[in-house]
Amino acid sequence: MPGEDAIRLDGLVVERLSERLVRVELANGHRVMAHAARRDQERFAGLSAGQRVSLAMTPFDMSVGRVVFE
Repeated sequence: MPGEDAIRLDGLVVERLSERLVRVELANGHRVMAHAARRDQERFAGLSAGQRVSLAMTPFDMSVGRVVFE
């Protein structure tokens, strides 16, 4: 997913599915699965339902994304 073709979107964490996976609702109402890069696992562990996050998504598969910490 890295690169200049990644799309950045904001969303709201709806539920925590596992240690490495959350479901995020985008502003348009779509729900997508999201994960974090390995280097961000410690920060990802602190996420819970109701928190706002930024996602990086590829235009080729808009059903999954990566949580981006800045």
